[in-house]
Amino acid sequence: MKKTALITGASRGIGKAAAIQFARAGYSLSLCCKNSREQLLTLAGQLQQEYGIQVLTFTGDVGDFLFVQEMVSKTLKVFGQLGVLVNNAGISYIGLLTDMDIADWNRIVSVNLTSVFSACRLVVPSMVSAKSGRIINISSVWGNVGASCEVAYSACKGGINAFTKALGKELAPSGISVNAIACGMIDTDMNRCFQEEERTALMDEIPAGRMGTPEEAAQLALSLATGPAYLNGQVITLDGGWI
Repeated sequence: MKKTALITGASRGIGKAAAIQFARAGYSLSLCCKNSREQLLTLAGQLQQEYGIQVLTFTGDVGDFLFVQEMVSKTLKVFGQLGVLVNNAGISYIGLLTDMDIADWNRIVSVNLTSVFSACRLVVPSMVSAKSGRIINISSVWGNVGASCEVAYSACKGGINAFTKALGKELAPSGISVNAIACGMIDTDMNRCFQEEERTALMDEIPAGRMGTPEEAAQLALSLATGPAYLNGQVITLDGGWI
């Protein structure tokens, strides 16, 4: 399998940590973000200088099929083949369902779920041709059990979990594995909306007694990319024993 990877939502959090882990392992990278272009360019420069790899960067909305199409097309043109796809980009919405309007719903679904379809739809043909590839979807424990006031987010992550299991079965005959990481409370910007008291209360519920780190999620992603191909269609929970 060619050591190339496309990682969405790579300017910060789990995506950035994954970019660093994969670069350290010698992967050439294609990275994207929506709003943090300068941060992404800085990261790309650091990774190229430190690890001597090639890094492509793209700025746009992964909820837009045409943007993803252009990104994948250019990536394949430069790299020839993609060995790994990490669908990490995501946004949250916290609030009552009755306070959510259709525009909010469509935005959450397009970024969190449609983007996974788009990237897979566009990357899979080249993986099938190569008879190899790894797809890693970053999901959430809320996709397993649901969260009050996060109905849309939970629905998207539940969709990713089912998508992962189904596509894993579909692509296994072609030597491609598809797995997901159902993250618990990871210490990222997305979870910094909580007040200190709320964070403390949450950590008291987690047997590990702390939030996970983006680096831990990234390490698991790399292990899925480099581990046994026979591990397929699985949703692996990373939550410190919480759920």
